[in-house]
Amino acid sequence: MRTRAAKSRWLALILIFFCVAMAVVAVRTPAASMALDARVGKFLDDNRSDWHDWNVPYEDGKVLHDLIVRNRHTRALEIGTSSGHSAIWIAWALSKTGGTLITIEIEERLRQKALQNFKAAGLEAYIDARRADAHQLVKELEGPFDFVFLDADKEWYLQYFKDLDPKLARGGCFTAHNAANAFPGVKEFLDHVRSRPDYRTFIDRSSSSGISISCKNE
Repeated sequence: MRTRAAKSRWLALILIFFCVAMAVVAVRTPAASMALDARVGKFLDDNRSDWHDWNVPYEDGKVLHDLIVRNRHTRALEIGTSSGHSAIWIAWALSKTGGTLITIEIEERLRQKALQNFKAAGLEAYIDARRADAHQLVKELEGPFDFVFLDADKEWYLQYFKDLDPKLARGGCFTAHNAANAFPGVKEFLDHVRSRPDYRTFIDRSSSSGISISCKNE
């Protein structure tokens, strides 16, 4: 009887400890999220006018962030990291949805700058930053992805889409920068995605560059 009573007491203590631990986690998680939001927001505000090297403007970064949060995307791919402005907006959104980002940059100089920026923003844990030729790596990545952001060589936009279309999950969105600009290759890409009955495509014009957003039907 004593043994059974002792076991019961131990079980009760373990249950109490578990409940307390879960309560601590529940309290800390919102606090950690608020701290990260404050850190990222301050970093973006402090550096708002400092982004060069073909980075997206602040307005377009916010468009990407809001789209990911609204659709609860979790498996993201970016082609064209530059020094990391768009990746920070994307990863910030993914920190809220429980996702991660793979971002590809061919220039090591830019990749190193991006890595420094990711760490300064506190988002390095959410980003897998790869130095590679995206023409080749995109074909090798398995996926599936539910969010893609493209901001690289415009002449290859259509080919990137063709390579990634089979790897994009239903309900996922394929986004591309400079959709409102007349760079070679952009029109051919837009004509193609607009012709696809399994995608809904529109252009966000929060900035003069424009972002095409093509979401695959579920």
